[in-house]
Amino acid sequence: MSSSTPLSVRFPAEADDPLVLAPEQTAALLAGAPWQRFAVLGDSIAAGTGDPSPGYAPTGWADRVAADLTAVNPTLAYRNTGRIGATSGQVIDRQLAEILDFAPDLVHLSCGGNDLFTAGGDVDRLSENLSIILTALAATGAQLSIFTMADVWSVERMAPMRAMRPRMIALNEVLRAVAAEFGAALTELWNHPLRSRPELMSADLIHFTTSGQAVLASEVVKSLASRIDRS
Repeated sequence: MSSSTPLSVRFPAEADDPLVLAPEQTAALLAGAPWQRFAVLGDSIAAGTGDPSPGYAPTGWADRVAADLTAVNPTLAYRNTGRIGATSGQVIDRQLAEILDFAPDLVHLSCGGNDLFTAGGDVDRLSENLSIILTALAATGAQLSIFTMADVWSVERMAPMRAMRPRMIALNEVLRAVAAEFGAALTELWNHPLRSRPELMSADLIHFTTSGQAVLASEVVKSLASRIDRS
C-alpha cells in the first residue's frame, strides 16, 4: 500500500465524519468477504491521487479498501497499477496483462476521464475499450467493481472546470452501462452528499482530497458488502 499510516488509527476529523464508516462498521459489513486477491487498475483516481486533508489519514481510497479487506482477511494480496494520465487504451496496453497475471478475485476499474478530458473525446471508443477490459477481467470469474463520478461542479470553486460536466455525464452513462452488462458492483456517486463539500477537491480541481478519499472508500465497502453471500 502507498501509505504506512495504519487505518486503525482514527484521525480526529475522520472519526467525526458522518460519511466515513467506523472500523467496527466496516468489519461488520465485510464479515464473510470471500476475496483473497484484490486488484485496482486505471488512472490517477484508481491510484488514489489527492491532496492531504487535515484530520484525515493520508491514504487513497483503494489503499483504504485494501486495508479494510485485510482486516477481515489478513492473507489478502493487493495490487494497484493505477497511473496518472492513463487512458482506457493505455490501461489495455500497459496494465491489463499485469492484473490478469495477478489473478484477482476482486478487481476495481477506474478510467475514462482522461479519454474525455479534452473536447472531442470519443465516447464510443471509450465504451469499446472498457468492454475489452471488463470482458478479460470477467473471464477470470472475479467480482468486478466500478464507481461513477460525483457531480462536484455546483461548488463555486469548481467554476473553472464546469465545461467538463457534460463530458462526465457522458462518462457516467458509459460506466453505468458496462457495470450492468458485466455485473459489476456499482458505487453511485453522482448525487452523493459529499459532492457539495467545499474541501472535497484538491488544488488541481480534478482529484478528491483525502477527506473525499475516506468517504469514497466507505461507499465502495458498502457496495462490495452487497455482493457477499451471507446464506
